[in-house]
Amino acid sequence: MNYKIVNASISYGADTILEEINFEIKEKDKIAIVGRNGSGKTTLLKAIVDNSMLEEGIGESKFAIYKQGTPKIGYLKQIEFENSSSTMLEEILKAYQPLVELEKKINKMAEQLQTQSSSELIENYTKDLEKFEFQGGYTYQKEYETAMKKFGFSKEDQNKRIDQFSGGQKTKIAFLRLLLSKPDILLLDEPTNHLDITAIEWLEKYLKDYPKSVVIVSHDRMFLDRIVNKVYEIEYASIKEYKGNYASFEKQKKENYEKQLKDYEYQQAEIRRLKAIADRFRYKPTKAKMALSKLKKIEQMTIIQEPNKFDLKTFHTTGEVEIESGKMVLTVKDLEIGYDKPLAKLSFDLYRGQRLGIIGENGIGKSTLLKTLIGKTTKIAGDIEFGYHVQKAYFDQQMEFENQEITVFDDFSNHFPKLTTTEARTILGTFLFSGDDVFKKIKMLSGGEKSRLHLCEILTKKPNLLLLDEPTNHMDIVGKESLEEILLNYQGTILFVSHDRYFVNKLADSILEFEPTKVTFFQGTYQEYVSHKEKLCDQPNKEERQTKVQEVKKTESENKNQYLLKKQNIRIKNKINKIEAEIEERENKIKILQSEMLKDENCSDYIKLKELQDEIQKLNAEIEKFLLEWEKLNWQ
Repeated sequence: MNYKIVNASISYGADTILEEINFEIKEKDKIAIVGRNGSGKTTLLKAIVDNSMLEEGIGESKFAIYKQGTPKIGYLKQIEFENSSSTMLEEILKAYQPLVELEKKINKMAEQLQTQSSSELIENYTKDLEKFEFQGGYTYQKEYETAMKKFGFSKEDQNKRIDQFSGGQKTKIAFLRLLLSKPDILLLDEPTNHLDITAIEWLEKYLKDYPKSVVIVSHDRMFLDRIVNKVYEIEYASIKEYKGNYASFEKQKKENYEKQLKDYEYQQAEIRRLKAIADRFRYKPTKAKMALSKLKKIEQMTIIQEPNKFDLKTFHTTGEVEIESGKMVLTVKDLEIGYDKPLAKLSFDLYRGQRLGIIGENGIGKSTLLKTLIGKTTKIAGDIEFGYHVQKAYFDQQMEFENQEITVFDDFSNHFPKLTTTEARTILGTFLFSGDDVFKKIKMLSGGEKSRLHLCEILTKKPNLLLLDEPTNHMDIVGKESLEEILLNYQGTILFVSHDRYFVNKLADSILEFEPTKVTFFQGTYQEYVSHKEKLCDQPNKEERQTKVQEVKKTESENKNQYLLKKQNIRIKNKINKIEAEIEERENKIKILQSEMLKDENCSDYIKLKELQDEIQKLNAEIEKFLLEWEKLNWQ
């Protein structure tokens, strides 16, 4: 199977979305399409299905679309159920319709063989039985039952009517039906959205082993890394192909940019040198021929274009906190959380500067924990105790704004009424709300824009404890990387829920995993936790596993003290660096003031000299104060 688009473009009215598309899908290809939000990724998926969207591009090649045979393309455009009163199992079985029909035919022939045994009937029965086995007839039931379980559905859910499920569950059912129907080309647009880690890991394995072609639009970097063998990037309305997975694409892109920039700069320098020689000697009769040869050399060059800079426009802010909290930020002891019945019982301590990542299946209590900690949900039992000077802020994944009809600027100003218009617009600008964007109504914002506004309002308050529920939802990869950078430099403590394993691994220094029967705390990164669990699973018997758990708990207790000492040393070092910078700044100011005193126009101006001397004395006093603090910190 081969599907190829050559020199195509896509336009809406006068706007060109993609100007030169060269895109190929080979048999068993696992392809990622990446790019910023709004760059045209979903539009390209739609065009693969509906070729009428394509027209001639700006390239030199002839516009063409090549298809080998008539490939069946599967694309989840919208939730489509012919009959909402049908059961979930009935909808899932539609993915196996030919196999189900064949199974019914075989069963009917088996019944006939009990009363008649013609050679023709036996031959047909044997032939269809072999066909049934070859097409996976004896394994398809296990396949869909495993998929349903991994997507969070119980055995009882199989017999529920479609209209009894929530919107999110309906999306999952439609997605499962599409996956299990096994089209020749499977197009997936953000398939990991709203899936928990268990479901994502199952989907990873399923797609990796998928016998046909897959094209994925996703911002989940670890997911792409583990599946794809080719990446198409959309940037500045053009599309470029890279071989390998996502990590390989990032490396190649950086290397290509650096090489092209180096070649461009070298060629420009050579052009300037040749022009300078030509300009210098072109009017000297003895050198005119040589000057013309230099100009000729420039004309014969294949001009290297300056490479486009990466499209890295994104939000940014400092990680400052208004005040520092005490060493112990939060103590949770025998806490039971839930609504009608307990979802989980847990105990843990959270220390200043810690970044605790919460992971686990959907509907198991992760978000409920955050809501209980901030008081939005009442605890069932147990104790919650916040430490000294803790100022907390909560990011709700639902992003419910009080008034959807007001503008971005008005919503922000309502939170910070003391800020001037200029100050408010400057802060909003750092989160990409500039120009007329600040006058957009909340209801008109995209999911990514709402996330940015929500984060902007939270971080501007400078709290020292962040409770974040799925903060990377709706963000593109550059946005996620920016948030990672902000949170890594954040001076406070973080407790966050996320299904993005790359984000969790990059940010968390400890893990809290929710499972159906327990909640596990682990001191270390996500990758370390996965390795730790794999080692436990490799234990040959229960006794050895229990011994290992006890050893780990002992190690965790020892590591906690080391962790606190390490965090304290880092904090002291940061303070020392900051003080040294303050001292250096004042010493530089003193040098400038002393130079002012030596100027001729100031030597006889005793009032001016007195002002300069007073300023120097003030700066020296500040330096003395900083030096005392510096000595105190160095003795700790």
